Amino acid sequence: QTIMYEGYGPNGVAVLIECLTDNRNRAAGDVRLVMTRNDGNMADPGSVSYMFSRKGVVLVSKIGALSEDDVLSAVLDAGAEDFSDADDSFEITTAPEDFDAVHKALEEQNIPMASAEVTMIPQTYVTLTDEADITNIGRILDFLDDDDDVQEVYHNWEE
Repeated sequence: QTIMYEGYGPNGVAVLIECLTDNRNRAAGDVRLVMTRNDGNMADPGSVSYMFSRKGVVLVSKIGALSEDDVLSAVLDAGAEDFSDADDSFEITTAPEDFDAVHKALEEQNIPMASAEVTMIPQTYVTLTDEADITNIGRILDFLDDDDDVQEVYHNWEE
């Protein structure tokens, strides 16, 4: 079963934990234990997820002879919502339903992608300044990453 757990880390960092498990009780207990031992807590369904938007995100490396216009012309008609110029790559954001069309448009134009995925993007970010909070959220993310049932962890901590 796929289960989405929601919680808050130290200082209100929103955390979404996507699990794929054959034992719902074990997964819930493991996630709850990690959160509570590291200054976090579990939240009711829907109390964290509203702070995230499901989006398709494609990164295209600037290495090579690609110009911004080349990439833009390839993805605009396919349904790209947003386009930004980062330091070493172009970031294209799409609605989840337009992700495949944008991905295919880039492939057809032989534009290599550094990464392409549908993910959860936080609407706001939390910056931590207290060293204990930073240590605790780091531990939460590390322990969840090590859990076999946990598939993805999304958070709004601005590292």
